Amino acid sequence: MKQKFFKRLAAAAVLLLGAATATAYDFKVDEIYYNLDNWSYTATVTNGDRPYYGYIYIPENIMYNGNTYDVTSIDQVAFMSSNITGVRIPNTVTAIAGGAFSYCDQLKSIDLESGNPVYDSRDNCNAIVKTATNTLICGCNSSISPNSVTSIGGWAFSGCSGLTSVVIPNSVTSIGGWAFSGCSGLESITVESGNTVYDSRDNCNAIIETATNTLLSGCKNTIIPNSVTSIGDYAFNGCSGLTSVEIPYSVTSIGSHAFSGCRGLTSVSIGNSVTSIGEEAFANCRGLTSVVIPNSVTSIDAETFAYCI
Repeated sequence: MKQKFFKRLAAAAVLLLGAATATAYDFKVDEIYYNLDNWSYTATVTNGDRPYYGYIYIPENIMYNGNTYDVTSIDQVAFMSSNITGVRIPNTVTAIAGGAFSYCDQLKSIDLESGNPVYDSRDNCNAIVKTATNTLICGCNSSISPNSVTSIGGWAFSGCSGLTSVVIPNSVTSIGGWAFSGCSGLESITVESGNTVYDSRDNCNAIIETATNTLLSGCKNTIIPNSVTSIGDYAFNGCSGLTSVEIPYSVTSIGSHAFSGCRGLTSVSIGNSVTSIGEEAFANCRGLTSVVIPNSVTSIDAETFAYCI
């Protein structure tokens, strides 16, 4: 079931990236693009025919054809892969789509106006938190996860290549798909002691789901503990700083896209207990020159080594 979910997520990513190149918008003012709803007189920030860059100041409302439109939402492709360094979001914005700031690798500040009825940036966290659910939905290179956050949403930090360290509070009991995908500069991952769902045992520099012994997210300095039994889908996806990996004998499966996009990876040692290697597990590992597959492996999915030139 999990594999099907991540396949759908990957397909969605392709669609989003494709959509981000489109130029369908209704109106542009001060270099910000909008789609307009003429029934409710509201506006949605979207992408346009030129990429965003620098600091973006989103206004509370805009004027068009003599009418005032409240800016109430940011769509899922609005700032994806933009060269923005910061953003100010007014308290009129009550809907922010997942992935809205994905792969904004220069984003260093997120300023959310106080008084927003749906979101907050508690404790000067430099992130967007959905207040009702305590879910961190969007972070940046300078974000710090508050201790009151209970979940980290899918795509929350995806593509934050300037993010160097992550501390998961012991309050966090849910981490969404692709949350740290593409964080190529990540050097340190720590789960606070006392977390009931996740751990970073043996100073491994990774997030491990305690109950299943599955490594969910790693970085370029991760050392996979001998107690881990599986490498999760997308665990090291886009970790271009990873140069070598040793998969211990305790591991029985390597998930879909687990090491895809690890372009600096040159050496892989696969333990003799691994029985399955997932779809595109090592795709786009362009520095990889050789891999020894142990005789324990009985299943290798499609395109496992695609584009390993």
